[in-house]
Amino acid sequence: MKQRITFVQRPDAPFEAEQAVLTSNSLAIRALDAAREDRITFGLEDLPQELRDVLHQSHELRLRWTTERSYNAVAPFASRVSPGLHIHYTPLVAGQSSEALCSLLRTVFGVGEGHNYGVNCLKPEDTFITPPILSTRFAASASLQLYTQLPSLQPLVEFIRNSACSQHKVSGAECNERASSLLTADAVDIDYDSISHALTVSTLWNSAPSGGWTEDFHKPTSNSDQVEFGILAAEPGLEPQEIKMGGLLTVVGQDKKMKPTMFSFPSRHHPLPKDAGYTVSFSTPTGLHPTMSITMSRSALKRPPAPDDATCALHTYLTLPSSVFGDQYQLGTNDPLFLESHNLAALRAVSGETDLEAPDWAVQRWGSNWLFELATPSTDSPQSNWSATIPLHLRYLHPSESGYQTVHVPWPVVFWACTAEDGTKMGVNPFDRTNLGWDGLFGPRTMFYQLHPESEHLVESVEVPVLKLTGKGLFKAKNIELGTCVAIVLGFLWVLWRLVRVSWSSGVSSESRPVRSAEGHDKKE
Repeated sequence: MKQRITFVQRPDAPFEAEQAVLTSNSLAIRALDAAREDRITFGLEDLPQELRDVLHQSHELRLRWTTERSYNAVAPFASRVSPGLHIHYTPLVAGQSSEALCSLLRTVFGVGEGHNYGVNCLKPEDTFITPPILSTRFAASASLQLYTQLPSLQPLVEFIRNSACSQHKVSGAECNERASSLLTADAVDIDYDSISHALTVSTLWNSAPSGGWTEDFHKPTSNSDQVEFGILAAEPGLEPQEIKMGGLLTVVGQDKKMKPTMFSFPSRHHPLPKDAGYTVSFSTPTGLHPTMSITMSRSALKRPPAPDDATCALHTYLTLPSSVFGDQYQLGTNDPLFLESHNLAALRAVSGETDLEAPDWAVQRWGSNWLFELATPSTDSPQSNWSATIPLHLRYLHPSESGYQTVHVPWPVVFWACTAEDGTKMGVNPFDRTNLGWDGLFGPRTMFYQLHPESEHLVESVEVPVLKLTGKGLFKAKNIELGTCVAIVLGFLWVLWRLVRVSWSSGVSSESRPVRSAEGHDKKE
């Protein structure tokens, strides 16, 4: 097992030598104000048997979870996905997905039924969707994708405690503490591929807890384990596509002192200034045809600091649950009047459930993804905020006693996509984050500049009118059900009567037709 713990400070953040004290067996951190990423790499022999069985049947399995709380993404951890759990999966044998995967996901994250949060999955081919891969650079991206709302990682924490921590009696307390830390994380990534045969878990905190990070990191008890540690600061590089980092690195238990370092690398993801933000809302009353409004600040509409010869466009990527959908024929139109009225440039990609008529209970897959290019003001210095609107639709939902159901829609991600010059090489990035669901829809040298969501909670709740189960009056549920049955029976009897009448009329006509023909023949003679 290998661990890489990286603290990234702001360039102006204070740092004293006493805040990081290295000894022969441990490293002590005190009151450190920084973002933090923990990356742990497991060999298959370190994993529970049920997890190994699923991984042996997988070509790649990648999970991306992000909190519903707002956070400030800093370089080099600028990439974003919509809040919730995103699962990207490719079976080892094409077309032969494993039912054991769904069983494992339900065990780890719980079952998503009713008002419970979890993973509602029986078979991958029935629940996952197939994303469009438009970039040859990401041709090996996962072939199946699933999303589910998951506000908390408590089920995952319990799974780790019961399966992993209970097997390590010596480090059980530390294991439980590390598992509990997932509850405060901003993002968690889990990656496996059949080439490396290793499972990597990356946990990200974009800000320090109150009082800063204070923790002791000890030398591993096994010689095969390793703990790499770094305190770094990030700033823009000499080239627009680069990030420059410098600071101190060490291997706990091996190095006698922390080693200074400085390096730079090209990065696909870059943050914009804090005032480059956006908000998401739905027009009220929503009814069954809600309109999503994405409002961007003036700073967010300025061209990002990409190379001068790069072509940049503003995009948004929507993750919609099955209860909400868009009309691909309406949104995919080239009608300039419609696009201008909503400040849209084009629908670039869509995948998932797009049936216009199916009620929610008839939809098997989890939902759909939509990539839009947004129109921007003609001037580089807009005088006010700018809004793009996306008309959506709600499916018919199950009835309720109140007459309403609540649908939760995660905020989309909004970003600038800029094509880099042909000579740009996107080399190895030690903090790179791929397989986000939307990065594979762009070319290999595209750089992304992320806008910041401006809200404490990044999930919108929409009240949907449904049939009311209880109540008084003519339109209560039982009366409607009885009336529907009566209407069906009367309609069936009417159709049956019309068929009998037509059949009887045809029989009478066929008996009388030869007689008339004979009379006509006699008159002709």
